[in-house]
Amino acid sequence: MQSINPATGQIIRDYPEHGPAELAAILDDVAKAARDFSRTTFAERARCMTALAELLAAEAATHARLITLEMGKLLREAEAEIRKCSLVCDYYAGRAEAMLAPMPVLTAVASSVVAFEPLGVIMGIMPWNFPFWQAIRFAAPAIMAGNAVVLKHAPNVCGCALAVEDLFRRAGFPENVFRALLIPVDMTEAVLAHPAVRGVSLTGSVRAGRSVAALAGKHLKKSVLELGGSDPCIVLADADLALAARTGAAARLQGCGQVCIASKRFIVVKEVAERFTELLVAAMSRYEPGDPMDPGTTLGPMAREDLRAALAVQIRTCVDMGARLALGGHVVDRPGFFHEPTLLCDVARGMPAYGEEMFGPAAALLVAEDPARALFLANDTPYGLGAGIWTADRDLAMSLARRVEAGTVTINGMTKSEPALPFGGVKNSGYGRELSEFGIREFVNIKTIRTF
Repeated sequence: MQSINPATGQIIRDYPEHGPAELAAILDDVAKAARDFSRTTFAERARCMTALAELLAAEAATHARLITLEMGKLLREAEAEIRKCSLVCDYYAGRAEAMLAPMPVLTAVASSVVAFEPLGVIMGIMPWNFPFWQAIRFAAPAIMAGNAVVLKHAPNVCGCALAVEDLFRRAGFPENVFRALLIPVDMTEAVLAHPAVRGVSLTGSVRAGRSVAALAGKHLKKSVLELGGSDPCIVLADADLALAARTGAAARLQGCGQVCIASKRFIVVKEVAERFTELLVAAMSRYEPGDPMDPGTTLGPMAREDLRAALAVQIRTCVDMGARLALGGHVVDRPGFFHEPTLLCDVARGMPAYGEEMFGPAAALLVAEDPARALFLANDTPYGLGAGIWTADRDLAMSLARRVEAGTVTINGMTKSEPALPFGGVKNSGYGRELSEFGIREFVNIKTIRTF
């Protein structure tokens, strides 16, 4: 496995993979740790989770630099990612016990109680775009519930995976409660087949989701899938167009456009489409590719060369099919994996930008005759992760929000995840939820206890 600096194209480090025998030994160690850890109290877990939050906050600059080095995120965005990790650790440290408290239920028998108990070992398969947040977002609730965790991270962020493992260890969690697995994709089944592994959480592509769901089904393991999106952003005639354009540009180009929940398709009603296009082009034009370590840089590189090449094919195909480039459209001629901010207009059904996820600094703009047509276009996608609506009419916004097929809808703002709210999607964006009380209950045994 190899880490490559996306800003330069230079190799950072090679990491040796865990072979089959080493993997089997790790899984056995984690299984034993899970049995012991399941008997710890919430107070004991919370002490360690609070310590983890404090470590993350104290070492934010160090870990942010590693994120930027391995996957190219702007340093200030990487620092914000680490701070968010600290918040989610604090959130579950203080709330997990109440969220998983036994629930008495009035029935015909003397006593009926619903209890929430740990399952065992939970596997996380996580992507590179938020290499600390994705791992800790998954692991913090699973571990506070009393489970142990193994992480198969993306191969280009092995340094981040090992750093997260080290953080859990230094926070005082027992050895082997969190382990990073440096394994290729074809060893995933060996992990899911282990009898102590009782569930899997994947954030990744639809193809990866289908594969993991099939393996989880084969081995009868619980699964939660978050598979990205082609998120719509509806802009109506009475919206604050300037604010919508600035926010839309910031959302789309955060992380060099490699954010699953960012608005990717701007669906604008006809009467303001020309003006909004001008504003969006102006806003996106302010983002200049440069060194992600430089505090003045506004757009970093894409994480890998193959991802940049795939985006270039999607853009070229759209243009060949009749789309118009209002901005950008090309790779940047410099070392590293940089791409221009890009806006495609005249996007129509059948083009990649209409229904596929474009994972890079490229947005699509579609024009709708009216709000009803805008809603149709928003839902005319196989995905359903996030969505945005911009309008001054709060009642109309709420009506549209209830009919948008998505796991999260944001009105007049940027879509983000936060610890207190459930996060996940519908349709090809996956199933199950992370974060909030819904997330911590995904990987527990919901046990009914009846007494006569």
